[in-house]
Amino acid sequence: MADHVQGLAQLEILCKQLYETTDTAVRHQAEKALVEFTNSADCLSKCQLLLERGSSSYSQLLAATCLSKLVSRTSNPLPLEQRIDIRNYVLNYLATRPKLAAFVTQALIQLYARITKLGWFDCQKDDYVFRNVIADVTRFLQDSVEHCIIGVTILSQLTNEINQADTTHPLTKHRKIASSFRDSSLFDIFTLSCNLLKQASGKNLNLNDESQHGLLMQLLKLSYNCLNYDFIGTSTDESSDDLCTVQIPTSWRSAFLDSSTLQLFFNLYHSIPPSLSPLVLSCLVQIASVRRSLFNNAERAKFLSHLVDGVKRILANPQCLPDPNNYHEFCRLLARLKSNYQLGELVKVENYPEVIRLIANFTVTSLQHWEFAPNSVHYLLSLWQRLAASVPYVKATEPHLLETYTPEVTKAYITSRLESVHVILRDGLEDPLDDAGLVQQQLDQLSTIGRCEYEKTCALLVQLFDQAAQSYQELLQSTNSSTADATVQEGRLTWLVYIIGAVIGGRVSFASTDEQDAMDGELVCRVLQLMNLTDSRLAQAGNERLELAMLSFFEQFRKIYIGDQVQKSSKLYRRLSDVLGLNDETMVLSVFIGKIITNLKYWGQCEPITSKTLQLLNDLSLGYPLPSVRKLVKLSAVQFMLNNHTSEHFSFLGVNNQSNLSDMRCRTTFYTALGRLLMVDLGEDEDQFEQFMLPLTAAFEAVAQMLSTNTFNEQEAKRTLVGLVRDLRGIAFAFNAKTSFMMLFDWIYPAYMPILQRAIELWYHDPACTTPVLKLMAELVHNRSQRLQFDVSSPNGILLFRETSKMITTYGNRILTLGEVPKDQVYGVKLKGVSVCFAMLKAVLSGNYVNFGVFRLYGDDALDNALQTFIKLLLSIPHSDLLDYPKLSQSFYSLLEVLTQDHMNFFASLEPHVAVYILSSISEGLTALDTMVCTGCCSSLDHIVTYLFKQLTRSTKKRPASMATDDRFLHIMRQHPEMIQQMLSTVLNIIIFEDCRNQWSMSRPLLGLILLNEKYFADLRNSIVNSQPPEKQQAMHLCFENLMEGIERNLLTKNRDRFTQNLSVFRREVNDSMKNSTYGVNSNDMMS
Repeated sequence: MADHVQGLAQLEILCKQLYETTDTAVRHQAEKALVEFTNSADCLSKCQLLLERGSSSYSQLLAATCLSKLVSRTSNPLPLEQRIDIRNYVLNYLATRPKLAAFVTQALIQLYARITKLGWFDCQKDDYVFRNVIADVTRFLQDSVEHCIIGVTILSQLTNEINQADTTHPLTKHRKIASSFRDSSLFDIFTLSCNLLKQASGKNLNLNDESQHGLLMQLLKLSYNCLNYDFIGTSTDESSDDLCTVQIPTSWRSAFLDSSTLQLFFNLYHSIPPSLSPLVLSCLVQIASVRRSLFNNAERAKFLSHLVDGVKRILANPQCLPDPNNYHEFCRLLARLKSNYQLGELVKVENYPEVIRLIANFTVTSLQHWEFAPNSVHYLLSLWQRLAASVPYVKATEPHLLETYTPEVTKAYITSRLESVHVILRDGLEDPLDDAGLVQQQLDQLSTIGRCEYEKTCALLVQLFDQAAQSYQELLQSTNSSTADATVQEGRLTWLVYIIGAVIGGRVSFASTDEQDAMDGELVCRVLQLMNLTDSRLAQAGNERLELAMLSFFEQFRKIYIGDQVQKSSKLYRRLSDVLGLNDETMVLSVFIGKIITNLKYWGQCEPITSKTLQLLNDLSLGYPLPSVRKLVKLSAVQFMLNNHTSEHFSFLGVNNQSNLSDMRCRTTFYTALGRLLMVDLGEDEDQFEQFMLPLTAAFEAVAQMLSTNTFNEQEAKRTLVGLVRDLRGIAFAFNAKTSFMMLFDWIYPAYMPILQRAIELWYHDPACTTPVLKLMAELVHNRSQRLQFDVSSPNGILLFRETSKMITTYGNRILTLGEVPKDQVYGVKLKGVSVCFAMLKAVLSGNYVNFGVFRLYGDDALDNALQTFIKLLLSIPHSDLLDYPKLSQSFYSLLEVLTQDHMNFFASLEPHVAVYILSSISEGLTALDTMVCTGCCSSLDHIVTYLFKQLTRSTKKRPASMATDDRFLHIMRQHPEMIQQMLSTVLNIIIFEDCRNQWSMSRPLLGLILLNEKYFADLRNSIVNSQPPEKQQAMHLCFENLMEGIERNLLTKNRDRFTQNLSVFRREVNDSMKNSTYGVNSNDMMS
């Protein structure tokens, strides 16, 4: 007994150290000791003692969290009786101690919820022992306010717990529990919460009393958790809640047909303090999003009428809306009015004219107070965007009045953004223009809103633009003007250019008129005139934000008016011709290219502008259709770029001004675009190609010169080389035709390949240098569009592979000498380069331009070296890292697929520990979330299983002695049969129990796995059948019988295809059978 007391005292000291000490070392020691305690054999009994006798809240918290871990573990789970005892103990403990510390109560309720969820299908004497949740809670609800709070929190936490999938248990199990809970208990819990809320609102609650305030808050949270339940397992992303529909089951209809439920929440909103009303509004948002099919047309109209009345009442009494949380939730509620109901239904509501006026006034006021709750504006704009987009389709005879109110909203948005500029500069506030994502989102919404009554939008924009541009010009010409005034006008013009780009981008071809195109022309002329003014001043000064706005405008203008999208007779072109003398598309394209060259000349040191400018050039070079690109190439400015791509003309190509090597990424985009433009007229003209490559030739010669001396400036050499290989990668990516690519190949090989190899040898430890070189090599060996087609007499395919092998071997052997790399740097320093090597090897092995059989035939070790390096690199990577880093896992598993398909002899000769490592990586990859990885694993496993099956069937026949070498792999499989069995079990489990997204891929290796393990498959089948309820076992047995019906003992394509068809039917029948056995009787009423 004394030992127990001493042990408890020790645990309490550790808890105090864990939660209270500021000394990291002491906390770390305490944490280590408590982890050991959690894993000890007597943890359960000690947790009970801690709860009974512990003197501090921390020890009670420790006991509750330890018990949660014990009941959650999947291996060696606690017996049913023990879990029932813990559940009952927790309920009694909470009932007898209602005034525990809040975090202890929370942890104990969490424990109860976890036990209940995981034991939902556990039976004792034909009784589901963990399902009497309402009975468990009733005794709390009949006691003091503190007890009521605990009771309601239990229901709220349980609903939340069952709604949340966890990673330790299969998703299928979670959905079964969630569906059963939905059908058996959720509606009763929701009804209970509504009744308790009615009772609470009927009484005059003293909400200054902390406990009564707490009770009301927990009741509202419970109602919200019920309404926010994932009813049909869609698991939507909570961050994108705009289009969410609440899939209320049909059995809940009564609660929503009865207007008192909706009325209850609207009444509560007006009667409780602002601190609680956001929760009420959250519930109303969910109620407003109830699926449309729950009602017939008349019922929906009645429901919508009550909803709109409630909204009108809030707008008429806006006392609580200045609270940011209330305001945000109310904006979400307004957005749901249009996301869930049609404009034709809204206009028929009795008070529609009054409500749309109030909503418009509320929106205008909100937009004018731009500094208040900026994130909520998104919902208001999305409401007006949807309303404006619906105007052409509304059939109702009632007026929608949007032609009156939408221009007011557009005007409020534009004028408020312009007025904000002065205030932001004066008070030093954060500029919303710096948040590119938010601005873009709002502009996308405005593009639709502004096109409604477009004449008014254009007139306003023209008026405001002319005022701002005139003031700006006067300030520039004035000698005594302040820079602050000019900055304000630049800020206003920046907003106007963004907005003009957005409304032009909102043009819809079928709804556009000649008059609207002429208005677009007015706006475009003004922006281009402003551009001429600002470009003429770039030698003295420029405004980065205004330049980014111009690029956004050009992007929208390109999408709508360049290429085949629009007739050249468009009134826009006529306006451009009249005002600026731009008579056709070629002249407009020359303005684009002129702007691109100007930006690259003056803004080369500004990364955001350079990258956006190059993206615009890239988009133009991709031009569709081809005539547009041909027009582009004929422009003198484009010819200038193709003949003068040096740092003298484009400062961002300089090597001495970048702060670090990774800033050179934009060079690849630049050269991809130039490469495409060069290809248009290149044909077989080698002289033109040589001329284009002159700056790169000079750069390569400079690097070669540096590397040939013992003393050279390492930084300069690195910068020159990294810039060069990024440029070349862009060109290699663009040259996807055989003729042009062969010119590039002959230029780089053999002359410059040794320089790349030397760079890898020298700087293998510097990823900023090696990664671009490796990526260039990976691009060069990639047979994109069959561009690597060597002549029959050319050895270039083999020579290219030798270079690839040499680079992989050099890099691989050297990177392995780095030893242990810190976890936070391991990807950048090592794994990224390894990943590119894997991708490079995969590209060259699957490129179909090398016959790999000749290497062994002629004693060339290039192939063996590359494959052995791959194995060494692979063994240096822990399994967890293979799946933790997406790019690494994709390159590894796609390489593995090629190796198992074409190089199974190499695979079969691997050392046992290597083969086991690769097989276990396939086994883990089968359950990966990335479908591409999972599919690659299935394919690799199929090749391995097919090979094994062939070897086994051959071994029963007489075979030549030369095949004895292949026995090693068979031997490993015989020594470790559990590996293949484990994979059979995994694949079968995924197909039966999981949401299998690549069923065809899974079916291919499964037949081979079954034929290799027929006895194990029979045992597995029996255990699955026996785990079903007795009345379902016969049906399940029949499913398995049908699966193998007509299947022969071979892996011929015809046999495999039959098996894949059988598997499809098998999965459907098994799922139907299991649904019926676990979902309860109401599971199919969801959408009826």
